[in-house]
Formats: sequence, structure tokens, C-alpha cells
Amino acid sequence: MVWVNPEGTGQALEIMLIEDSLVDARLTIEALRRCGIHHRLSLFRDGSEAIEFLYQRGVFSRAPRPDVVLLDLFLPDTDGVSVLRQLRTERSFTNIPVVVLTSSDDGADQHQCEELGVSSYIRKPFNEDKFLSVIRRLKGLSLAIETAS
Repeated sequence: MVWVNPEGTGQALEIMLIEDSLVDARLTIEALRRCGIHHRLSLFRDGSEAIEFLYQRGVFSRAPRPDVVLLDLFLPDTDGVSVLRQLRTERSFTNIPVVVLTSSDDGADQHQCEELGVSSYIRKPFNEDKFLSVIRRLKGLSLAIETAS
């Protein structure tokens, strides 16, 4: 797990990036940095560790609750669909937006993710403008959820 805390303005967005490819993780982090949204990022390279973080188990007992999850489907240990299923079946996680970032061009993968309630499904390599538009929209949603609470 890696913490990235770039400079920016506004309220920080807690982003959980679950991506086993360091190249893809770096591209995603750079796109977020260019977005100009102040955020903290937690990077996980496998689904099992990400689930431990979500449940605040062990070394993650003080982990922040993510505002947004960026999820690759092809992960070691626990795959992305299993992580997504966990996020959508556990009541305390159902309102966390999930953006799938994947190299899969299999329509069945996209259909399964949509049935599980992803906020967005983006194929890699992603169009940066589309990606940033999704993140900005989700930033607005997370602030609306906070003020409604």
C-alpha cells in the first residue's frame, strides 16, 4: 500500500486505487494530479489487501473510508469482480462509487460489473478527459453525500 497526498485545493477526496500494474497505477495517479482535485490516494496491488483495508483489519485499523474506489479487474489473490461483489453486498460499502479501470474488452465483464452497480466502466488505456470527467462528477457526489449526512 502506498499513500499519495498531492497538492491541490478544496476538500480532499479519499481515493482507493486497486491496481497491480505499477505502470497503470502511475498513469492513473498522474491523471489525477493533473485533474486539480485535492485528494489522498491509497494504492493496493491485490484484492485481498484492499478488502483488509476496507474492513479496517490488522495494520489498516485506522484506514480512512474511501470516497471513490478505482478498481482493476485482473488482480492477484482476489480478483476485481470479487472485490466489487464485496463492495456491493456489504451494506456499509454500497454507497461508495466504484470506477472499473480495465484492459478487458469482454462485454461479459462489463455487463457483470454493471449488474453489480459500478459507477463507470473505463477501458485502459483510458481517455484522460473522460476519466477526469468521471472523477470530477464523483467528487461532487461525495460532497453531496457528506452534506446530506
